[in-house]
Amino acid sequence: MELTPDATPGSRPGVLFLCTHNAGRSQMAAAFVRHLAGDRVDVWSGGSDPADEVNPVAAEVMREVGIEMGDRRPRRWSDDAVRRADIVVTMGCGDACPVYPGKRYVDWDLADPAGRPIDEVRVIRDEIERRVRALLEALGVDPAD
Repeated sequence: MELTPDATPGSRPGVLFLCTHNAGRSQMAAAFVRHLAGDRVDVWSGGSDPADEVNPVAAEVMREVGIEMGDRRPRRWSDDAVRRADIVVTMGCGDACPVYPGKRYVDWDLADPAGRPIDEVRVIRDEIERRVRALLEALGVDPAD
């Protein structure tokens, strides 16, 4: 995976995760980046049609791996976050995801955890973690364990 950001030398790469409701996939991905990379990566998440709250099952499966998302709230993506991001990762928002010329886009085809039983959401969580680790490695950021 070749994803070297266009960030200036010495600056942190920025990653924006987008999905429809910003309640599950994008929240979990951003939480994994914060957990694994700390302040070495700027990270944002947003949705095209934000939900009222983070998916409680998604929050529960993240707690199982020691990551708390209870303080996070779904938000609409912002033009500022898209402009600041070096890489935009989309997850099922289709045509509603913003497309800016010159930005690097990666689409992660992942099932939406909404309405799924906890065992299925764990599988989605684990796949998101695998992809986040690969993304961080491609960015030259060693994921902390």
